[in-house]
Amino acid sequence: MTTASPSVVVFGSLHYDIMVYGPARPRKGETVTGSSWHPKCGGKGGNQALSAARAGVSSHMIGAVADDDFGRALIDNLGLGNVDNRFVKTVAGVGSGMSVAIFDGQGDYGAVIVSGSNLALGQSDVDAAKEVFAGGGILVLQNEVPDLANVAAARAMKEAGGQVVLNAAPARPLSDDLAQLVDVVVVNAIEAEQLAQGSVVDSLAGALDAATRLAERFAVVVVTAGGEGVACATKNGEAFLIAAVKVELVSTHGAGDEFTGVLAAELARGREIRAAVDSANRAAAVLVSTRRTR
Repeated sequence: MTTASPSVVVFGSLHYDIMVYGPARPRKGETVTGSSWHPKCGGKGGNQALSAARAGVSSHMIGAVADDDFGRALIDNLGLGNVDNRFVKTVAGVGSGMSVAIFDGQGDYGAVIVSGSNLALGQSDVDAAKEVFAGGGILVLQNEVPDLANVAAARAMKEAGGQVVLNAAPARPLSDDLAQLVDVVVVNAIEAEQLAQGSVVDSLAGALDAATRLAERFAVVVVTAGGEGVACATKNGEAFLIAAVKVELVSTHGAGDEFTGVLAAELARGREIRAAVDSANRAAAVLVSTRRTR
């Protein structure tokens, strides 16, 4: 679809991340001596909103933080990244969302998230931000906020004539109400295997198999397969593969969010799905090969 002013609305999570670096991720009961750590403003929603803004479209964030240092940092970071943060509310009685990510020497990581204030999102937040849904555009959702909240946001965007992109991460069962409102699903290899039971995603062929299975339920499915590349399948029978851009890996953290944010920005501009996926794939390659300290 094409709009006079390309717009991406991100409804979802904001987390204050603590990034820890070591030679390996600890096994059960093991203590590993790390080399460094630093904080980073994240959450899949916040990352995707910032990625869309960097890609040059109008980006709006609807989310929730607490009245604490983490929450204030998250709101400020959105503003610094040219994301409209007017509809990020502050809630009482709970902490802001946060996570701890532990990286190994190869740049891969595991993480634990604490949702906190993100679980406070719901219909009232959609209603408060109705102006950013007007005229349509692209709505981006993730699975780090309640399903009912995602349904409310998706309905608002569909009623406005826009499209809904769901980054179904972390993987969880999707309600029929939400599934019926989604236009594009984006998942990584692990999430694809969990949602498309019976698929093994250890190659591009496996990613395409999972995408094809999921396309029986969703109009467009994109499966990112890390260093292998990306597979896409649509309900109308279109399917294609895009190989990974070969880069020197620094860190995989945030690659999926960069991919999703840029994909949404390209769709907001009216790009066809193949061109949008290609742009997103290239942007993610740049991110994983770039050393970041914030």
